[in-house]
Amino acid sequence: MKESDIRDQKVFEEYIKLVKKDVESIFDSKQYEFVSCPACMSEDTHNEFRKNGFQYVTCRNCGTLYCNPRPTVEQLNDFYSKSVSGSFFTEHFFKPFAEARREKIFRPRAEEVFMKFPEYNKKKIGDIGAGYGIFLEELKKKWNKAELVAIESSEDMIKICKEKNLSVIPKMFEDIEVCEQEQFDMLFSFELFEHLSNPKAFLDKCYSILRTGGGYLVMTTLNGQGFDIQILWENHKNVNPPVHLNFFNIYSIKLLLEKCGFEVVEVKTPGRIDWDIVEQAKKDGISIGRLWEQVVNLDNKVKSELQKWISESKLSSHMQVIARKR
Repeated sequence: MKESDIRDQKVFEEYIKLVKKDVESIFDSKQYEFVSCPACMSEDTHNEFRKNGFQYVTCRNCGTLYCNPRPTVEQLNDFYSKSVSGSFFTEHFFKPFAEARREKIFRPRAEEVFMKFPEYNKKKIGDIGAGYGIFLEELKKKWNKAELVAIESSEDMIKICKEKNLSVIPKMFEDIEVCEQEQFDMLFSFELFEHLSNPKAFLDKCYSILRTGGGYLVMTTLNGQGFDIQILWENHKNVNPPVHLNFFNIYSIKLLLEKCGFEVVEVKTPGRIDWDIVEQAKKDGISIGRLWEQVVNLDNKVKSELQKWISESKLSSHMQVIARKR
């Protein structure tokens, strides 16, 4: 798979420009909050770089890369509900590639879940931040007797999910009420964790609404120690504050999940486009180092083997986690 299969580079660059403009009009740095490490709660950090007016630091204890200080929850809510970049992302970045993502990303995810959790085919399943509901659509083809629920706060996305005859909880995940707790057998969260102001509060909520003794959380997020992020660092397009605030790694994500009471079943990095991202950055004029510039000139078989090694060695920036409520 190539990066161009799931997103248009020119549109991506325009989105990044719009994010920078939104930062200037929406955020007030005087209101930013200093936080301890979102993974291990340590306050021992090393300054890395600034981007879009935000400071990134690395935790010396667990290696998590994160924004500190960071916007308040209220500022982030304003950003996601009012920003020009947010509307642009939906209309021009995601929507044109929705069906490609279905084929390349969501359908394989549904097939993996179907194979790994056959006994959950009649259970209650929730997708946090369900968006267009594509994953639940694909899962419904496999589990047509399961109770599939989209947890979504965007009015536009709520409408789309309802049009697809999906059950919807139309609210922010953090606002789910006590009466709805311990209701889900499995929760999914895709490409959301890196956006969160308070990752621990999110996991605590997940824990509270999963059934005791067998409730599963399956999520994907960015690995800050992943191949392409480590090479491109502040020049990486996904290092894009205030959109991406947290870059956990295969060690620190386990620390936080266990702190929240979960048993970590699996952490892997099944990414398929790490090398392609680096090669595209080279084409855009970004220095990737002498060794990797040599790899650019090698044949596709070598590059394919490199990508396979990156994924199998847990060095991809795309990280997938399965955790179980004890």
